[in-house]
Amino acid sequence: MSLVAMTATPAEPTPCLVPAADREIVFTVDGTTTYGTLHVPAHRAGHRLRAALLLPGSGPTDRDGNQPTASPNTLAQVAGALDGDRVVTLRFDKYGTGHTGLGAYRDHPAALDYPAFVRQAAAAYEVLREQPEADSHALLIVGHSEGAMTALVLGGTVHPRPAGLALLQPQAIRLLDLVALQLHAQTAEAAQQGQFTPEQQHTIDTATDAAVTALREHRPIDTTDLPPALAQLFTAFQGQSSRFVDSDDDVYPPDTAATLRPGTSVLLTCGTNDVQVPCATTDALTVALGRAHVGRPGRIPLPGVDHLLHDTNHPNTPPRPCSTPYTSSRDTETSPQPTPHKSPVDRTSRPRRPVSRLTRNLARVEILPLWQFSVW
Repeated sequence: MSLVAMTATPAEPTPCLVPAADREIVFTVDGTTTYGTLHVPAHRAGHRLRAALLLPGSGPTDRDGNQPTASPNTLAQVAGALDGDRVVTLRFDKYGTGHTGLGAYRDHPAALDYPAFVRQAAAAYEVLREQPEADSHALLIVGHSEGAMTALVLGGTVHPRPAGLALLQPQAIRLLDLVALQLHAQTAEAAQQGQFTPEQQHTIDTATDAAVTALREHRPIDTTDLPPALAQLFTAFQGQSSRFVDSDDDVYPPDTAATLRPGTSVLLTCGTNDVQVPCATTDALTVALGRAHVGRPGRIPLPGVDHLLHDTNHPNTPPRPCSTPYTSSRDTETSPQPTPHKSPVDRTSRPRRPVSRLTRNLARVEILPLWQFSVW
């Protein structure tokens, strides 16, 4: 009779589930303490997840995608939707917003230029890369409006290179060309409403184009033929805002696309109801991305969606900027004071339809200072 010893092999323990959580992130760049929110979805302990840096549009737009006079929660909704795809997100209060404020530029805001915002975003990318829950080989950059242009700039310069970019309603042409396009549209609308004659419309359009040329050539602007609101706007561009205007206008996004690593997944969206950044403005960038041999999904139009990723019946959808002449479609703000951050990711409410449509594509991706003057 033989005896057989039986040894039980203990089962592998199941990794515990870590609940979703937000945590405050603080980092310093160029002497400015910057504040943000890292959102980590529910995940198995020890697992590293895809991670996305979220970049807001222009003007005083905080980490949630809000400005002092409007709270569309654009980036907060994107973060909440990406939570469903188990993507870590980092969003932060850029210069002039939220807890960050103007930081080192508080006493000399005229020195604030577009490269400063790029450096701040690059520092945030490094912070995201170092988070223990983030997979450094699966980093994404998601930018809205001007933030999409910044995402494009970072995509060709940061290390490691991002696995994918999402350019949501991007600033896809030079800044002053976009401003002129918007102003021409507003002048045309005013003429259709009988506020200008065809001759006056032509005069204003010619003066607008001349003002843009003067800005680029650093010459005084002749405001004689401009309506008072436009004269004030262009005068501000040559004043305290001149450093930012020059540096932002220097960037031509289709040229920047050439710096991306071939095969980088790129999603570019445009809304058919977007009067700030019409789909046609993304044509040259779309062609340039093709020439750069980036990966899919490419450009995807969003029917019935505006610049803030809202349907036309959404309560936060602003009126068409042309409805009142020269009520800037860049949502000019007057207060430089930072606004407190209040809005965590809401994982319980269902994302609105445009954001839901958007994230289905995201899942396929591996007279004022101008920093207060916004396309969103």
